[in-house]
Amino acid sequence: MTNKNSADFTFNAQQQSWYEQACSKIDQNRLKQLIVDLTARHSPTGAERAASEFMVDYMNAAGIAAKYQAITETSGNCVGRLRGSGSGPSLLLYAPIDTLLEGDPLKDLPHAGRAMRADMLPQPIIDGDLVIGLGASNPKSMVAMITEAAHCVVEAGIVLTGDVVVATAGGGMPWVVAERGHAGISNGVNHMLSHGVTADFGIIVKPWDEIYYEHPGMIWFKVTTWGTMGYAGIPRGTPGFRSSIVPGAKVILEIEQWLIEYPDRHTSDQIKPEGWIAAVRSGWPEKPALPGAACEIFIDVRTAPGQTAAQVEREFSALMQSIMAKYDDVDAEWETIVTCDAARTDPEHWVTRSATRAWEAVHERKYTETPYLSGQTDAAAICRLGIPLVRIGYPWVGDKEMPAEYAEGLGGMGVANIPDLVGTIKALIYSVIDSCTRSRAEIGID
Repeated sequence: MTNKNSADFTFNAQQQSWYEQACSKIDQNRLKQLIVDLTARHSPTGAERAASEFMVDYMNAAGIAAKYQAITETSGNCVGRLRGSGSGPSLLLYAPIDTLLEGDPLKDLPHAGRAMRADMLPQPIIDGDLVIGLGASNPKSMVAMITEAAHCVVEAGIVLTGDVVVATAGGGMPWVVAERGHAGISNGVNHMLSHGVTADFGIIVKPWDEIYYEHPGMIWFKVTTWGTMGYAGIPRGTPGFRSSIVPGAKVILEIEQWLIEYPDRHTSDQIKPEGWIAAVRSGWPEKPALPGAACEIFIDVRTAPGQTAAQVEREFSALMQSIMAKYDDVDAEWETIVTCDAARTDPEHWVTRSATRAWEAVHERKYTETPYLSGQTDAAAICRLGIPLVRIGYPWVGDKEMPAEYAEGLGGMGVANIPDLVGTIKALIYSVIDSCTRSRAEIGID
């Protein structure tokens, strides 16, 4: 694809009028109510059906022709469409719909904290401009933003040349729910894009008010350090008995040092890939008298464009071999349990330039520098499946004053500030007009 200079794509009088009309249709009360209604429809990964079916009904009522796309009995996607004349490009507006927490203290605690907070529960609370509840910000406000943008396009009577696909999928969170069909790790968008949904290019909405054309990947490793099943009454050094946990602690410290140094070795234009030792599972908590034979260590390593899972796997294997050579008492094995390669859209691609113009139109200044990112999303999967994609965002509520009880950690990503979402909706409207009121030839894809 070739692009002209951005200055060649300033809006004509009709496009500017459409933009102003559509932006004037943004209804913050309607937006707030949609976020409240969505938050009230619990949608943990692999169980998004109720929320997705609600969005189908909502989109159809808003003039966006929508259908439910089932994945399993409990999980599915919502795909809406605004039809154009057929002469222009098609644009995907996308956001995930599943929440990271279960909203159940029996399942979420103590991992999510000492107690369940209001932003971790699927019972929305309105506090002035804030909507508080599980997933109210991420992902429910993101779904609401792409829907509100399309709703405003309908209400403004914009004549489209290309289709606008408004889609939300389940299974987007970076975890695997074995009891619900192994949902997660972008299984929803993989299903969606292999079952009839496509577009020339797309925009994903996620937190942070920036433009990203690079999308982090992810690889998970499981390391097992081996000892023997022992007995707490046996003296240390007794032949035939050895700990799996103490050698595991040595391995953890070595991996942690490697993870500290890893990001600087693999930084790309926009991605500085981080990594964390995320979990340790060892022994029988109900049988402390019997130290277990295995200590399992789980590591999440993010990747940047230019890296492949195979390359990172080799780098990690070399690390583990060096650890075993360093410590005589470490008997370890390791395996790769999840892979999701990073992806990249050309920074000169139409959708990247259009999203940048949209950001600049909303903020009334030039877009300059993007802070490094490492958060893995569905963007990488969508991009790898053939749809050039750019990520735009909204101000993270944690960057502003907010109730102190919600300021620590991610919580349930559950505090949405309604006025902060308006700029992103305007940017989405801008890119719809910028892309889908032109011909394919005009933007260089025909």
